[in-house]
Amino acid sequence: MSAVKPLQPSSSTAVCTLQGSLLTLAILTLLSFTYLSLKSLHSPSLQTSTPTPTTHTVQVTQPQATSDDEDVDDEVYHSAKMFKLNYEEMERRFKVYIYPDGDPNTYYQTPRKLTGKYASEGYFFQNLRESKYVTDDPDQADLFFIPISCHKMRGKGISYENMTVIVQNYVESLMSKYPYWNRTLGVDHFFLTCHDVGVRATEGLPFLVKNSIRVVCSPSYDVGFIPHKDVALPQILQPFALPAGGNDVENRTTLGFWAGHRNSKIRVILARVWENDTELDISNNRINRATGHLVYQKRFYRTKFCICPGGSQVNSARIADSIHYGCIPVILSNYYDLPFNDILNWHKFSVILKEKDVYQLKQILKNITQEKFVKLHNNLVKVQKHFQWNSPLINHDAFHMVMYELWLRHHLKGGKVPLHVSHIYLPNPINNDNEAAPDIMGPS
Repeated sequence: MSAVKPLQPSSSTAVCTLQGSLLTLAILTLLSFTYLSLKSLHSPSLQTSTPTPTTHTVQVTQPQATSDDEDVDDEVYHSAKMFKLNYEEMERRFKVYIYPDGDPNTYYQTPRKLTGKYASEGYFFQNLRESKYVTDDPDQADLFFIPISCHKMRGKGISYENMTVIVQNYVESLMSKYPYWNRTLGVDHFFLTCHDVGVRATEGLPFLVKNSIRVVCSPSYDVGFIPHKDVALPQILQPFALPAGGNDVENRTTLGFWAGHRNSKIRVILARVWENDTELDISNNRINRATGHLVYQKRFYRTKFCICPGGSQVNSARIADSIHYGCIPVILSNYYDLPFNDILNWHKFSVILKEKDVYQLKQILKNITQEKFVKLHNNLVKVQKHFQWNSPLINHDAFHMVMYELWLRHHLKGGKVPLHVSHIYLPNPINNDNEAAPDIMGPS
């Protein structure tokens, strides 16, 4: 009788048994996690607490400002972002052609000097030549500079009538010798003068006044200044006698200061009303140098508000002096197209009044709170770099600001807009009489 052999499980049966065991283990694991999850939802401690970020939480940080960003402060510009973007574009693209004609020893190519209250004219001539904006190829030029120095003519004792003839002959010679004026009737040309004789010297060329860009220190309507075409040049008395002031509000104990010639109606009224006041330091004449060394300049250092009434012209070098010495300028004028007015927000670092406000001047200044004064002062320090001529050039100085103004007007005249803006901010000039500015005149 043969022995009975035990049955051996087949390989398929063993696989099924293993699969069943794994399935049972998976079900038990799933039930366990489900139970623990449901239990945790009913935990009192979790119902009342706020989840905290884990170590895997991602925090987003803003990029830090670059040095260029820090140079452009939002507070003092109409649009800091637009200014920065268009300034960079100007740096890359702007080109100016300087007409080479004229004897440098007479009235052409070089200004009279780099000092005095008309130094802005001399500095611009020099700065432009040492800048990267000049091109020798007129076909690459965005604008054409007519290099005639009316201030230099004045220094040579030339009469107004002869100045007019000299300017007329020079410009007409450029028109006949070169094709560039006739291509646009001069709208892509500009000339610059800080002395008021420069305005009178161009009276014989109405097409020059009408069409070209005039960069002048005396932006008055009565001399045909057109705000959206012409440029107000800051009248800066350099070199400054003393270092720049600022961040010294605790030293400024005098409420207001003015000293100068009574060569305008508003100055006569200012001196008559306030010269004997104990809180306003008002002198009805210039301070005599015999009273001490740099007495006039030192008064800027200890004054909160420096009064800047117009003189024989609407402009005054006193505004740039006030900015340099850290004294908040008080613009006392019914109309003044302030320098860089379409870039800088003057209300952030100055006080702008109508001429009729001269009678309430002290009370207006006293009503400005200390907090407001400190804010104006701090902003004033931020714009000092824009009212300083330099050689060699420094970024964002007076020269670069004038070039930026020309860059904007180049785009307007060409019917183009800078790449990074939807419009160009050209606000109305300060016009306290609410008079409409004259329209830009077309060619006759």
